[in-house]
Amino acid sequence: MTLAYETATESRISDAYPTRLRGGEARLLDRGDPTVWGTAGDGPFGSADLAAHDENGYTIVEGLISPAEVQEYWAELGRLSSDEQLKSDERVVTEPSSGEVRSVFEVHRISELIDRLARDPRILYRVRQLLGSDVYLHQSRVNYMPGFRGNGFYWHSDFETWHAEDGMPRPRAVSCSIALTDNYPFNGGLMVMPGSHRTFVQCLGETPDEHYRTSLQQQEIGVPSERDITALAAEHGIDQFTGPAGSALLFDANMMHGSGNNITPYPRSNIFLVFNSVENTLVEPFAANSRRPEFIASREVGPLGR
Repeated sequence: MTLAYETATESRISDAYPTRLRGGEARLLDRGDPTVWGTAGDGPFGSADLAAHDENGYTIVEGLISPAEVQEYWAELGRLSSDEQLKSDERVVTEPSSGEVRSVFEVHRISELIDRLARDPRILYRVRQLLGSDVYLHQSRVNYMPGFRGNGFYWHSDFETWHAEDGMPRPRAVSCSIALTDNYPFNGGLMVMPGSHRTFVQCLGETPDEHYRTSLQQQEIGVPSERDITALAAEHGIDQFTGPAGSALLFDANMMHGSGNNITPYPRSNIFLVFNSVENTLVEPFAANSRRPEFIASREVGPLGR
């Protein structure tokens, strides 16, 4: 599928999703943009699949990669986490208490294997169909959640951060989380609120300078209030991404999601790829004084191909 595209420019961008408010009360805003931009004729998803994704905000693809591929990528994650030179790289985020590797960002530029995965038709054709355009990688990373001491992520919408701190105009982006370990209900699996992607949750508090240096370990600014989380959970409920290694979760940029700590012996690791539409390229941040580094939010918008 080859589609023409127009790059977003600051001159025609207004803030449709204001957040990081300095005062007053945060509100729940109705989403003004589609979730699914393509049609059944644009890719592998059928009409029923697209309707379900539009309703829930996420799709699970079981067995996206084979057991042999899982082992190959698992070995690659082991190589990256044990690379002593890489640990001093600013793209590596460590656990605040143990110092163990938590995430490696811009991993497609470090690993040829993961770069090829981002261009794999099994993924690329699906995200292009969902977004109705060519796409580029907004962000890539691998996440490690070791057994016994893996820390989770508090409830949040990725788009709230990408909008506020990176200048992503609209939630025309989709994340692909590929499990490299079995995901159980008890080892810190990702939780999502189905249907929450239709609501943009405003957050309070100004964005500190260089906020990414602390927020990648533990985010406190740009998270919804307990009141709003409670309201969303009451309306939408909570689902959890579980299943064998090799499964993938495709979810909308504005999906409310989070994960608990992993105190079990079973680690949980994944490859995380964020695809943004080439018609939704970044402008200046909407609620921050400066851009985050490119290894977190890429501004190279050449369409991905094989």
